[in-house]
Parts: sequence; C-alpha cells; structure tokens
Amino acid sequence: MSCGLLLLDKPLGLSSNGATQRVRRLLREPKAGHVGSLDPLATGMLPICLGEATKLAGEVLDGDKVYTFRIALGSRTATGDTEGEVIETAAVPPLQADGLRQVLAAFLGESLQVPPMYSALKREGRPLYELARAGITVERAARRIRIERLELRALGPDWLDCELRCGKGTYVRSLAEDIARALGTCGHVAVLRREAVEPFDAEAMITLPALEAALARGEAPPLLAPDVAVEHLPAVELAADFARRVQMGQAVRVEPAPTPPPMPQAAGQEAGENEWTVRLYAAGKEFMGLGWARADGRIRAKRLFVAPGSPAP
Repeated sequence: MSCGLLLLDKPLGLSSNGATQRVRRLLREPKAGHVGSLDPLATGMLPICLGEATKLAGEVLDGDKVYTFRIALGSRTATGDTEGEVIETAAVPPLQADGLRQVLAAFLGESLQVPPMYSALKREGRPLYELARAGITVERAARRIRIERLELRALGPDWLDCELRCGKGTYVRSLAEDIARALGTCGHVAVLRREAVEPFDAEAMITLPALEAALARGEAPPLLAPDVAVEHLPAVELAADFARRVQMGQAVRVEPAPTPPPMPQAAGQEAGENEWTVRLYAAGKEFMGLGWARADGRIRAKRLFVAPGSPAP
C-alpha cells in the first residue's frame, strides 16, 4: 500500500474526483483523496493524498494557490467559463498594459467575493451547481478572500492572460468576471491552470500518461513523504515511551515546551484552549502524524498515522 502525496498534472476534461480514482486504481491504493478541486476545464497541480496521508489533506487545503488564466473579454457565460452558454455581451474598450496593471492592482489584498452558482458549495445538502443546472438561483453570502499577487502576463485585442496567487476559497471565474467589469466590459475564463499549491511551489508534477508509463516499467511512483505537506508546522520529537502513550490516546508533557507558531492557527473543533497543531515524530524521526501542543509542554494526539500491524489510535 502507498503512503504519501502525488502531485498530479490534471488533464483537461477530467474531474478532480475522476483523476483521483484513476491514480487510486493505478497504484492499487484503497484510500485516496485530492486537495482542492479543479474544474474539468482546468488543468494543473492536483495534490493527491494516498493511504494514511489522507489525514493531512485538511492542512494542505489552507495553503495559497497559484493560477495562470486567460480572460476572454466581450462575453459572459452562465458558468463563468467556456462550458456555459453566453448570457451577456459587451463591447471591449481599447486595452493598454499600464491601465490594465492599475486595474489589477486594485484587487490585491483582502476583499469579499460572492461564490458563483456553478460551484460545489452546498445549500441544504445540494451542491449549488445542481441548483444552477435546474435553473434555480439562490442568494450566496459573500466570503472573505485574499489575493497576494495578480499580474498581467500578456494581452490581445479581446483577451488578457494573468497570474494569480491567492488564499483558499478564491473563485477564479468570479474574479475574471469582476476584472472584466472593472475594464468596462464583461468576460469569462477561457483557460485556467493551477501552477502550484502551497507548500508545493517548486516540486514537479506528473501526468497520468507518464505515471502509467513509469509503473509499466516497474518504477516506484514519485510520491512525496507525507510530512512534506506539513513542514510549516512546528515539529516535536517524542521519546519511545511518550510516543506509545500518545498513540494510546494519553497526553504527555515534554521539556522544553514547544514554541507556539508566530500566528495563531485555526483551532478547529478538536482543539482545546490555547492549543496549536504540531508534527509528531517518534524517536528515530519516524513521522507519527499530527498532535495538539500547549505552551506548558502538554502534547496529545490530533490525527495519527496507523503503523502496519498496529491498532488504530
């Protein structure tokens, strides 16, 4: 069985779940899950957690994403991309690079964004895209998003290419429509590619054909170690007896106490007061999974890996 992360270069036309299932079958791994969905019409980095590494997917979801995308100006579609029918057209004003950069700069920082109807967000248990396909539109609450970088890469008479670095929850299709509106016209996403998912900014991706070919040659899949996904978290190494106690669900106290992160982490429902997430290692640097830490040195389990032949914690 596999345990680690595969950085798949998702092809055009395949859903994130479809791509994940392809990888799962190729590697004969019963447990697999992707981090952050990509539309079928989008390509690029889709981190797939395999085996026990699926327990880390929530930590990766919080990371920044990098996209390159093309906005086709002069027409808006029902879906915000090339899949939907055109529902609005408008003239495209003359475009100049300097003016475009000023417009893009206005989107930097934090702002509120209304999620599109064609999204996987749920209303009373039903994805919004199901309602949209049935011709139903519902009110959506605006959500706070963060845009770190938004740069112009190229432009034509009725299109522009941009590069974006943003926080979680940002919908590029909605952003593209807002940019077009700020330019005095309308638009939709014509091309979308995810270049990176934090913390995998520099790691290479692999395509499905390349993965199939490598496996056919008897090569091991290019999996990243599970803890690579959470290297941004503080690390705590436990002595062997402490590691066993934590695996049994007990809390231990270590010295010196772990240093809290510079910024408070999202606690989540499992966290107690003034606790933060840490990486746990058994003696010998074996990655155990995630734990909760306190400033007094108290450590307890959060999500632990199950070692072969061991009972679940």
